[in-house]
Amino acid sequence: MDITKFIVTQRNKSLLVGDYGLYRKQLSRRLLIVRRRLGRTSANGRKYVAKAPITAEDISSNHDFVHLLLLTSERAWAHAMYMKSMHSADSAAKPITGSTRKHILSRLHKAEESAAFLTELLSTDIKEASRHTILEAGAYRSSLRGSLNFESAKWEKCLQSYSEVHVIYTELAKSSRSGSNDLFRDLLSNTIDPSIRYAAYQLRLPRTLSIRSIVLRFIDRTSKHIPEILKSNPDALSEDVAGTKREPNDEARDLPKTINWRSRTVKLEDASIAQALATVSSAEQKLTSLLSSEPEMAKDRASTYDEILISSQDAVDATKTAIDELTADGVAQSDQRMQALQITRTAVNYALVGWRIGRNRILCGSQDGAALEAESAKKSKKPRTDGKEWVVREEGSGRKLARLRERVVLYDSTLQSLDSIKELPGVAGDQSFVQELDSKRLYFAALRCLAIARSHDLTGNPKNSLALLARAASLSSQANSTVSFPDHGTEKPPNLDVTAKQIQSLRHLLKGLVAQHRALVEIHNLDADVNQASKATAKSYVPLLERLEEYPSSGVDLGNLVTYPPQLTPIPIKPLFLDVAWNYIEYPGRGTSVTAAGSNGIVDSTKKQVEAKGEGRKGWFGFGR
Repeated sequence: MDITKFIVTQRNKSLLVGDYGLYRKQLSRRLLIVRRRLGRTSANGRKYVAKAPITAEDISSNHDFVHLLLLTSERAWAHAMYMKSMHSADSAAKPITGSTRKHILSRLHKAEESAAFLTELLSTDIKEASRHTILEAGAYRSSLRGSLNFESAKWEKCLQSYSEVHVIYTELAKSSRSGSNDLFRDLLSNTIDPSIRYAAYQLRLPRTLSIRSIVLRFIDRTSKHIPEILKSNPDALSEDVAGTKREPNDEARDLPKTINWRSRTVKLEDASIAQALATVSSAEQKLTSLLSSEPEMAKDRASTYDEILISSQDAVDATKTAIDELTADGVAQSDQRMQALQITRTAVNYALVGWRIGRNRILCGSQDGAALEAESAKKSKKPRTDGKEWVVREEGSGRKLARLRERVVLYDSTLQSLDSIKELPGVAGDQSFVQELDSKRLYFAALRCLAIARSHDLTGNPKNSLALLARAASLSSQANSTVSFPDHGTEKPPNLDVTAKQIQSLRHLLKGLVAQHRALVEIHNLDADVNQASKATAKSYVPLLERLEEYPSSGVDLGNLVTYPPQLTPIPIKPLFLDVAWNYIEYPGRGTSVTAAGSNGIVDSTKKQVEAKGEGRKGWFGFGR
């Protein structure tokens, strides 16, 4: 019985498309279905009769009784959250008071009672209830009790409840499968840890305390589930070594105490920032090991940046939260703590932008997209019907243009990221650092011009391609002459760092491409001149009388005004003229008598037809009067 998975799945399905009100309605319908299945509903039109309480034997015989208690608890919790969300939408600045607050607390109390009743039943001698299931039920009950104490503003009891949940989920994450492991980690990072941090803030605890230190201080060691955890893991409540962080997989990680930015070093007084930076450090090590395996596809290599980007974003969020908390406490900007946090904010944001740019560089291809390599075509696994091998076709121009278009979008994103760095605190006053950023921007702008130039080359515009290549060469020369970048080696994953060797190789490549395209443009111009001369030569044989619509810009050839002596040439005749004048033209072999006889015969026959019919037609349109 996966209690945690059942609850999380129900919440995610409903809250993804609606709010807590919709979740409550869905739980009511699901609860009615389960009650009908168990025969615990009252017939329509009859008086309500209380049902017998659920026993351990009922749960042993049918697991739907577990779902019945869970759905009852979840519906009460969803009702409380719905009322809280409605109040937040109406007046978020005012606290919840009066009957609304009492109703919320009543619903949370009911949810906690149902979960506690389920935990007591599972703790009895039920064969189907494993240790894992009992711990999940206890964690669910403690989380609801923590929510009740949270809304009641009982911060010490809230920390006790959430500390127990933290210890149980940490233990379950180590002993569960990979899928459930991620589930417990998400619950810890998204729900439990933020609640612990907020309750500690309300109790005025130092921000330098880590989550584990707070948990070990406030956990109730006399709780029913803690001794069970200590039996399997005696070190579950042991104090970590100073400056380390214990992960859900029971690994101790060193926490950084300082952070360096340019020539400055500041202390990390906030424990959440130190934990986030430790996560970034471990993610960087994983990234280095993954890139060393050299995945074949660029998209596979770029996907390895996902973890470090998430960790870097968490560090940025933790820094912003710490600054907002100090600002809310009325700390001035000139305070030493605020200054240290501002430097930390600049450092972590710069690192985040650097990893984003590094991911873009991986997606661009080898040499940051300077080399346009053909994609390896995939052969079909199915054999041909004629028994021959599949012929690998060359990549078409359309596909190359699409790849170049994607690179231009990546270069635009990189340039925007570089511009955003200048808005960070303290960057505008550092002239050498701004000059270094400008040089890096010139490097990526040169790559962008190179990609656009190649697209023009594929579409048959060598002049535009030459102009863009010359612009790219100028930008790369400026980047190389402005700042000399040291070589950091190739062991680090690609980020914002650009080496002098990379700029130099780009300069040599652009220099060769400019020379090549100058020759191509020269050949194109010579070919155009030859075609124009041949057209002019052909037109010069036509007399001026037949070229009156053209202006003789190169002068008039007086010896070629008209064709003399005139030659017999065909002249187009209008076909309509022959149709109208058919009876008035004398053709060879057709004399006047024949024509007259034919015309008289036609007139006589017409008269006979009119006499046979009677009188002719009268009036308009042949209607008689």
